[in-house]
Amino acid sequence: MTELRLRLIGEHLPGADCGEFRDVHVAVQRGKDPEGPVRGDAAEAVWDLTLDVRPGPDFRGPYVHGHPGARFLYLTWGEVGPDGAFAMFRRAKIFCADIPAALVARGEAEGRMSLTDDKGLPLCAGIRPPEIRWS
Repeated sequence: MTELRLRLIGEHLPGADCGEFRDVHVAVQRGKDPEGPVRGDAAEAVWDLTLDVRPGPDFRGPYVHGHPGARFLYLTWGEVGPDGAFAMFRRAKIFCADIPAALVARGEAEGRMSLTDDKGLPLCAGIRPPEIRWS
């Protein structure tokens, strides 16, 4: 088993108030919980994660979801209420299989993406190249 240091960088966030949503934040999902929430009007969102990589490759760790051969990471969008609670309203998937093999072998990868869809709302569904740029 090896380790992959992964940095995710979200650019062009949709704003803290967009569509019907207020006080919007985006976070990476660890298990069932949001981690490292960033307000939707920030200049960028950055998360540093460590994934375990087993032969195959098969990705594992607290941020990894899905079954072998179909592993992914979630970015979760939510409204933060007056009590500080995060109420998720949509998610986006980043597919581990899309990380270039050379970067996995090197043990370091950076994924950069816009977090606003073409309607000005928080990006959801699958984020795949070229929407995410790996380096």
